[in-house]
Amino acid sequence: QVQLEESGGGLVQPGGSLRLSCRASAAGFSIYTMGWYRQAPGNERELVAHDTSAGNTFYADSVKGRFTISRGSARNTVYLQMDDLKPEDTAVYYCVAAQYSDDPWSWGQGTQVTVSS
Repeated sequence: QVQLEESGGGLVQPGGSLRLSCRASAAGFSIYTMGWYRQAPGNERELVAHDTSAGNTFYADSVKGRFTISRGSARNTVYLQMDDLKPEDTAVYYCVAAQYSDDPWSWGQGTQVTVSS
C-alpha cells in the first residue's frame, strides 16, 4: 500500500497559477505511475494527468497546454504545475499512485483548489 501526502492547494484568481505536490512512501521502492484526479461538486472524479516511469504521460483534454505533470528524481514525488487557471478547474485534487503497472490506484486525501475572483 502506497501512502500519499499532498500539498499546494488554495485560492487563486482566474489566470493564476498553483503547484501541487505529492510525496509517496512505499517501503523503499520507486513508484511506477503517479498522477492526479480531480472532483468538482456534483461531478464524477476525472483523471487530470498521470506519468509513468516508462515515460508515458497523459493529460485530459481540458488541461492540455495549461497543466504540466512532472516527477522528482527519486520517482516517489509528483508535481502538477497549473497555469492559466479557470473557474472550471475548481475541484478537490487527489494524488494517485500505483507501485507496479497493474496495481490499483492508491489515493491521497485530496487538496482543495478554488479558482475565483
